[in-house]
Amino acid sequence: MPRGAGGHNRPLNNKGLMVTKERGVLIVFEGIDGTGKSTQISLLEKFLRQGGWQVSATREPTAGYFGQRIRDLYRNRHNVTPEEECELFLSDRREHVDKCINPALASGKIVLCDRYFLSTAAYQGAAGLDPQMIIERNQFAPEPDLAFIFEISAEESIRRITHSRGEQPNDFEQLDSLKEVDKLFRSFNLPYIRRIDGTQAIEQVSKQILFHTVRLLDERYGTGPQ
Repeated sequence: MPRGAGGHNRPLNNKGLMVTKERGVLIVFEGIDGTGKSTQISLLEKFLRQGGWQVSATREPTAGYFGQRIRDLYRNRHNVTPEEECELFLSDRREHVDKCINPALASGKIVLCDRYFLSTAAYQGAAGLDPQMIIERNQFAPEPDLAFIFEISAEESIRRITHSRGEQPNDFEQLDSLKEVDKLFRSFNLPYIRRIDGTQAIEQVSKQILFHTVRLLDERYGTGPQ
């Protein structure tokens, strides 16, 4: 994969020397709904910024044209076929990659993304499509450096949505569907995946996220956040 220059984003290492960065880092947060992804992204972003890193926090579906069309499906997913639904996610991601993710990586930033192509493979896979085919169709999207998959049961997901959030499950958050999505997430076996027990306390989850993130940054740049 091409490496872009990101020379203006250079924290000091432990010896007070500037760290040269070629390409930024892409860390994605995956899992069924209600696993605590958004909370952990916020905590990690705060930690990294305090350490002097430049961070771009983003999410999918985006707020763009295709992302808005996807959000319309939250109320009536049956308006489209699984193939049409998948195409909407792919179109939204292409725009996201072109306008947000690739430019941020090229400038040396750490990109934190709430959902990425593993979510498409899991959710649209549970709708009847081939998950491997979906992953292959996302070759245009940069491969994550880390993908945290947060794991809770589908029943716990529904409980958190209804009790913790005080919301009604949308069309993507139905129990039977979430069970299939959860199975697919648990079946994925890729070298950048790190599995997180989402039933743990927020602080415990955060410690694991920080451990893997700091180790990645140390391996990549010879330094972690200061």
